[in-house]
Amino acid sequence: MSLFRVFDISGSALHAQTVRLNATASNMANAESASSSASTQATYRARHPVFATQLADADESAGVDVLGIVESNEPLRRTYRPEHPLADQNGYVNMPNVNPVEEMANMISASRSYQSNVEVMNTSKQMLMRTLALGE
Repeated sequence: MSLFRVFDISGSALHAQTVRLNATASNMANAESASSSASTQATYRARHPVFATQLADADESAGVDVLGIVESNEPLRRTYRPEHPLADQNGYVNMPNVNPVEEMANMISASRSYQSNVEVMNTSKQMLMRTLALGE
């Protein structure tokens, strides 16, 4: 594997972690959005990206693919708030199935992974510069 492939691999990982951070931010922003309906269309559901590895062959690049973003199948949270304007006839409001603690853990993990890949790119750049300096 050439040293230049490291940039492709780290670049794809940076893109994947950016998608993960954006999905986490969207989940956190909608964590307290209430709905009067339990339907999928009306109530926000947590979204998570799906990743796959690219295998390094002679003709293919290696790295991370973002296959898509899927909605969580966890049940919605029903909270009793009879004073809420979106409460149903029994006084319950449907809340998203977003777990703020889990989302914060995802955010920290994605941020650390992003930082690690930036460091990989910086280290590779330094190695290339030192290799070029050998010829002087």
